[in-house]
Amino acid sequence: MAPKGKVGTKGKKQIHEENQDTLRFYIRIILGANAIYAVVNLLLFYNSSTFWTWFFLLFAVAVYIGGYRSMSAMAKPAFAEDGSLLDGGIDLNMEQGMAEHLKDAILLTAIVQVLSTLSSYFWYFWLLAPARALHLLWVSLLGPWFSAESQAAPEENEKNEKKQRRQERRQMKRF
Repeated sequence: MAPKGKVGTKGKKQIHEENQDTLRFYIRIILGANAIYAVVNLLLFYNSSTFWTWFFLLFAVAVYIGGYRSMSAMAKPAFAEDGSLLDGGIDLNMEQGMAEHLKDAILLTAIVQVLSTLSSYFWYFWLLAPARALHLLWVSLLGPWFSAESQAAPEENEKNEKKQRRQERRQMKRF
């Protein structure tokens, strides 16, 4: 059963603290995934590492840097001259926000990077990210645009309505 009354909102301080916790959590994920990848591929199997091993490491690092810096820029707080918190930044834990997609990209990259220590074919799972982006693009923008009825000129709509009323009157006269 849903709670009654107004939905509670978060204060600036709570948003700031949760954003800092979220950023700490994701930096730990990033460092952990890179550590596992580096230990397995670059230390244990250094002799069998190829160009692609280094390429995928650089690709993952680029995704991590882009995603983390974007999230930290969104969560940047604003302080007054006396040190009081003016704005806690954008809530990184809000549903259906851009931060959610950035967090998904970081998690997908970390999972794929760790799994790729078993086989390089796991990097193909990263193709789920563009597939998800295309799905979101279709659902939120292209699909409604293609399926929307064309907005004909109001004059044409009036003409069609008049024709339809005439036809209805003619049919009523016949009966």
